[in-house]
This record gives sequence, C-alpha cells and structure tokens, in this order.
Amino acid sequence: MKRRLSAVIISVVLLSSGWLGGTGLTLLGAFVPLLWLSDSYGATRRDWWRVFGWAALTFVLWNAATIWWIWGATPVGPFAATLASTTLNMIAFMLYRTVSQRAPRALGYTLLTAGWIATEYWYTVGEFSWPWLILGNGFSHDVWAVQWYEYTGVFGGSLWVLVANIAIYEAWRTRSLRSAATAAAAVLVPAAVSLAIYFTWHEPDAGTARVTVVQPNVPVYEDFDPDWRIENLLALAAEAPADTDYIIMPETAVEDGMAIDEGDIEGDPTVARFAEFMRERYPSATLITGAKSLRFYRPENRTATARAGRGYYYDIFNSAVGVDSAGLQKIYHKGRLVIGVEKMPLPWLFEWLRFLVIDLGGTVGQLGVSSERETFRSGGTEAGAAICYEGLYGDFYGGFIRRGAQAMLIISNDGWWGDTPGYRHLFTISRLRAIEHRRAIARSANTGRSGFISARGDVGETLGWDERGTIASTLALDTRQTFYTRYGDYLGRIAEYVMLLCVLYYTAYRVKRRNYLVK
Repeated sequence: MKRRLSAVIISVVLLSSGWLGGTGLTLLGAFVPLLWLSDSYGATRRDWWRVFGWAALTFVLWNAATIWWIWGATPVGPFAATLASTTLNMIAFMLYRTVSQRAPRALGYTLLTAGWIATEYWYTVGEFSWPWLILGNGFSHDVWAVQWYEYTGVFGGSLWVLVANIAIYEAWRTRSLRSAATAAAAVLVPAAVSLAIYFTWHEPDAGTARVTVVQPNVPVYEDFDPDWRIENLLALAAEAPADTDYIIMPETAVEDGMAIDEGDIEGDPTVARFAEFMRERYPSATLITGAKSLRFYRPENRTATARAGRGYYYDIFNSAVGVDSAGLQKIYHKGRLVIGVEKMPLPWLFEWLRFLVIDLGGTVGQLGVSSERETFRSGGTEAGAAICYEGLYGDFYGGFIRRGAQAMLIISNDGWWGDTPGYRHLFTISRLRAIEHRRAIARSANTGRSGFISARGDVGETLGWDERGTIASTLALDTRQTFYTRYGDYLGRIAEYVMLLCVLYYTAYRVKRRNYLVK
C-alpha cells in the first residue's frame, strides 16, 4: 500500500513540474511509477479496478496541482476541468492496462502511446476543450529541447514523453544492456537534435516590424469610468517610439460602456478617439486593441449565437480591433472560445446549467465566433492577432500564418486568476507557438506577463505581474511556413487511426486465442 501510494505521489510530482515553473524534462520519467503500479497487480477484475483507482488518483492530483488557480475565478472551474481531463487520461491508460495483461506487451505500449495522443487531440477539437495539460505543453520552459516542434507541434512532445517512459520502464524491468541503451537513445537523441537546431537557427532576412506593447494593469474585478479607461490606454500608447509600426493593447481593454457597435463604425465614439489619436501621433502605424463588439440583427436575420433583445437580436464578440489614421482597419472575432464563459457546449443539454459556468473573464454566455483568421496591416507588413485562449491551439494558431502573418501578436487579460502559475504558464506556452510556426511574438496582457518572444522561443523584455507600463521592441518578420504550419496536428489524426487499429487487432487476437483454447 505504501509503495503504491509513493508511486502515485512520485508520478504527480514529475508530471506537474513543467506547469509550475520548473523543467518539463521530469515528464520523461513521470509514467514509470504508474507502469510499475499496473504491473504490480494481476489480471483479475478486482485488480483492474484497483489499478483504475490508483490511476484516477494520480490524474486527479496532477490536475489539482496544476490548475487549482482557476479557483480564483470560480470554484466550479477546477472540478469541471479535472473531470474532463481525467476521463480522457483514464481512457488511454486503462486501455493500456487491459491490453497489456492479455496480449503482447508491445501492443499495450502502442495503444498507450496512440491512445494518449488521440485523446489529447480530441481535447483540442471537441466541444469540451481545455488542452492545458497536453504533455507537450510541459516543455514550455525547456524550448532548447523541443526545437523540432516546427515539424511535429506539441503532440511531438507528447510522443517523446510516452516513448521515453516506456523505454525507461523496460530498461528497469528487464535490467538488460540493450534496453538501457534504447532508453538512453529515447531521451538523448531528440534533445540532441533540438540542440543542433537551436544553435544553428538564424533569424530570416525578411525585414522587421517595430511593436509597442501596452500593459494598463487595470484590476479586473473593479468598475472604472469608461472615459478613464480610454485615457489610461492612450496615455500609455503615447509612450511608443515615433517609428513604431504596431501598438497593441490587451484583451477586454474596451469593455462595457465602450463596446463597439459594428453597425455604426463611422459614428462609434471609441473608434473615433483611437483614430484621432493615431492621426495626431502615429499616422503610419496601426493600433490593435481587444474589445467587446456588438452586431445587431432583425429577427429574420438572426444567427445561431444571437441573443434576444426587445424586438431585435444581437451578437456579442470578443474582438481584436485594428485602427489606423484612416479609422477602422479591420475587426477580428475570437474563434476559439472558453468553455462556459464564452461558449455553451451542447446548448440543448447544458442550458439549464448556466449557473455553473466557468468565469474566466469576458461576457458570460455564448459569443459569436469567426471561422477565419485575419491579419492586420501596417505599412508593408502583416501581423496576426490571436486572442488569449487561441494561443493554446497550435493548428488553429497556424491559421494566421497561413493567411500571411509575418509576425504574431497575442492579446490577453490574465488578471482573472491573480498572481498564480496560470498566467505565467500561459505566457510560456506562447514560446511553443513561436517555435512551431517560427514567428516572433509580441504579447500584451492587462497585467503580467506582457513581452516579446523570438521565433526560436527566447524571451526578450517583459512586464511582470502588477506592473503598468509600455515596452517596445523589434520583431523579425518571416514569410516561410514550417512543416507543422502546413500540416497541423497530423500526429493527432494519425494517432486516432493507430488507436483504432490496435483495438481491432486486440479484439481479433482475443477471439482467435479463445477459439484456440476451446479446441
């Protein structure tokens, strides 16, 4: 009992490090105690349930250790996220447990690897989507070790973790020199390849863009006069250097009392104030700000996401709004919405549970969405503007690059969770996006952490928690597309097919074996 509990605790510690500010390299051995625990039981039904209990405890504690900070916004948040994440983890691990006891061990290992990556992939494309604990995200503090993400995306990191754990466990289980050499290669070869890429990579000679990041540091749970909020933003923007190409402001910088009416852009006072500021101070630059925007409809023209007013319908959007000296340039509507607060999954089923929504900021309820990514122009450059949560989705994020973005901007409001690991890891995940698509990033948050990231994942100047200020830097531009940008999460799609084939093979194997025993 004590040995098994110790195995659970060791796994939780090794799994959690990368999300709590430490190295993610501990992931390479994090499943070894769980694999031992599974093998420590027999093949009876009772033993199956015992392994189920230990595995469930491990994954619940992993979630608790790494996403507890959601509690700062809503008590139900960590429980909902843990339930969904643990369920998917258990599908993969218990499939492995079942197969490894009754079929060749190699089949069990293959199913564990393919099943885990497939269920992670489901978490990025399904109605319930919270891909925080994708194993590949755990290397966000170790970008030197995962430079090959430009070919594989974060699912390549998950593959590395699973293969390394299996190899290390086999080396420990068999005590053979050959297995030890295999384990060493599984850990060291990917890291060595990454180091070679890291030290030989050079920024492309495709020009630069001067970007100014604004961090207003406005408390998110307090109400402020809309005019003061605008003046605060413009006072900070006025600190931008004269040669700036982009000025970026955070998500929800323009909120209630200043919401932009998309049906009357010319007469919208918020857009007019920004445009006047740009004409007077930065006539050749583009300002991009996060904003709530509204679009109104007649009843016969309403959309599926529209809300009912008095004789009319309207959509609310979480938007990135581009303004230059001529006025509004473009509005991009957030395309990946936070479950609960911005999107109600399966509304026909969950509408009656609205009181349990996860409050992660913004406007509670179903928002309108954009199916296409958009870029903003300044001079001869194009930049994409991902909004907060969108930075968790590598393939979706790649849509901005496929539309021509030469550099990337991320706007966010991280103040909802307080000074916790949540906002810190959200920033470091952006380093993985930079590597996947080889695009430099400027990130503007309402409060810490705003800053700059190179296309190699290196962090430049930043503003930390509870800091108000403006920083400027030059982003290197690029027009090329990486292998991952072109093909997206192909590893997740392949894993689905491999998982299905493994299940079918196991079924056929058991039928054949049963018939043999009957004879």
